[in-house]
Amino acid sequence: MSGALARGTGRPPDSRPPSFRSGELRDPTLAAALRTLELTVRRRLDGVLHGDHLGLIPGPGSEPGDAREYQPGDDVRQMDWSVTARTTHPHVRQSVADRELETWMVVDLSASLDFGTTGCEKRDLAVAAAAAITHLTSGGGNRIGAVVATGAQTTRVPARGGRIHSQTLLRTIATTPSAADGVRGELRAAIEALRRPQRRRGMAVVISDFLGPIDWERSLRAISARHDVLAVEVLDPRDLELPDVGDVVLHDPETGRTREFSTTPQLRADFAEAAASHREDVERALRRCGAPRLTLRTDGDWIADVVRFVSSRRHTLGSSAVNSAQAGRR
Repeated sequence: MSGALARGTGRPPDSRPPSFRSGELRDPTLAAALRTLELTVRRRLDGVLHGDHLGLIPGPGSEPGDAREYQPGDDVRQMDWSVTARTTHPHVRQSVADRELETWMVVDLSASLDFGTTGCEKRDLAVAAAAAITHLTSGGGNRIGAVVATGAQTTRVPARGGRIHSQTLLRTIATTPSAADGVRGELRAAIEALRRPQRRRGMAVVISDFLGPIDWERSLRAISARHDVLAVEVLDPRDLELPDVGDVVLHDPETGRTREFSTTPQLRADFAEAAASHREDVERALRRCGAPRLTLRTDGDWIADVVRFVSSRRHTLGSSAVNSAQAGRR
């Protein structure tokens, strides 16, 4: 389990998630792994992060209310363009406080996530990320659902509340069968599934390695026009650079192609450059969608990264809210 994997690394024994590679719904090993994960999340998040979902993405209420004229310091994302056009004066749509949040996760479990070189696979990290998001957004009448996609199949778990539902949701994600070799992931289609039917304002979280084509931006931007969005990027060190190991056989599970290479300095440099360029493209696309990015790595302390991210978001957005309020009083 994760404790053994972390020995000698200098990290907490639960810094790596348990493996969910071959779990089945009634597998006692899977049940134990999920219990370990739940206890890890509760122990290391509770007491460090206080409050409800506002700790994850702080913001105003969820439901749109009446329109009023724009005032200096108002959030331009709340502009009501139809009223603005009708009255020829800038208007914003006020939010009605709503303590209940509906969160939807898109969990990408395509073949590229069945990979890991440092003690756990990216798939395990995706399940762990889903557990953290579930813990941070549950309670208080909040609901959470998921679209789990492998490229071969898409599973929808309806949004509901309660601990039993949360456990069922995570079991469903953890036991999703891997796609066959050569099946490409369809992240865009999974994100697009959140747009139908139209949902009340809430939160959308996309968990993926984002290694495929960036053809999902338009769909995510459409969702971000109504919902808060968050991207959770799961990576392995070998996604970013090749080791100097001489001859190596590389296999692409999403195309089924296999090629043999010699890891020359030039090849390693070209690979690292291409990987960095793709990540920059992903970052720009997410920024255009208004989606903050939380990066979790198989060689890192994933839950410490979650804590740092949430704490940073609270500080940044809390400061922005204070500055906006002060500007509005001037």
